[in-house]
Amino acid sequence: MIAANHVSWLDIFAIMSVRPARFIAKSEIRAWPFAGWIADRAGTLFVQRARRHDAARINARVHEALAQGDCVGLFPEGTTTEGDRLLPFHTSLFEPAIANSATVHPAAVRYENADGTPCTHFAYVGEMTFLQSLARVIARRGVVARVDFGDAIGPARARDRREAARLAHAQIASLLRLDPRDNPPGRAPDRRAAPR
Repeated sequence: MIAANHVSWLDIFAIMSVRPARFIAKSEIRAWPFAGWIADRAGTLFVQRARRHDAARINARVHEALAQGDCVGLFPEGTTTEGDRLLPFHTSLFEPAIANSATVHPAAVRYENADGTPCTHFAYVGEMTFLQSLARVIARRGVVARVDFGDAIGPARARDRREAARLAHAQIASLLRLDPRDNPPGRAPDRRAAPR
């Protein structure tokens, strides 16, 4: 399992360029031009976030995918940021990894300008539409996507989903050079009003 911070819809492509994986994504992505078709063809596990109990269905699908040897990717923040902070993680998403004794690989995704400074131009946040984001991405040149992996979190290190989430959160914060004390893992707020 790959657990990563979330900045943009491009994150999936950046991570998959390093390690093919089936990602958990909101069901609205299916309707996106081109990207939705690609996500569906790549075996994305779509969650209906408006349905409160859909997490149990998705966890069962993830459990099954892991049992078949698939790598599953997730963004435990549940929404995007500009990459300047790390939101609390939804710990329930780590349950299938614990149940399958799977290894969790924390991954930090960031976008940088050619001079190495952070680029927030690719961040898909706020009220931006997918087409607006796509236009911004196409118009920008010289941006580098970085995917850095932390130490693997195996079953011996994380005995439950909260511990797996805590360890992954701390490693990703470190890779992003953020202070994890500013963004402790825990119950993530309800983001249904502004989904990403």
